[in-house]
Amino acid sequence: MEERRKINRVAYTANSIIVDRETLEKYYGQVKNISPLGIAIDVEGNTPKLLGKDVIIVAETLIMYADVVREDEMEDGKRTVAFSSRKFTNEVLGYLFRQIGIEAEA
Repeated sequence: MEERRKINRVAYTANSIIVDRETLEKYYGQVKNISPLGIAIDVEGNTPKLLGKDVIIVAETLIMYADVVREDEMEDGKRTVAFSSRKFTNEVLGYLFRQIGIEAEA
């Protein structure tokens, strides 16, 4: 039996921050499209390669834990980075709440 439902990404414009969980470096981008299962973000060409990284994405009202699955070069020198969402682990949720607490205290 073929699945008739499909989850497609929809165009969505928002500023975003991508946090590399290993280094805690932050990279800024512009959301291109989104679905419950993934997101695509345009980043500047000088952003380090993220392919294969374990990241946390914050885009306005959305927080997503994700794997970087693809990077496509664009003609203007920027790159589109595609992410596949992951289930939050207790470790990642703990990190997020610790970081939120630090920001709230400041």
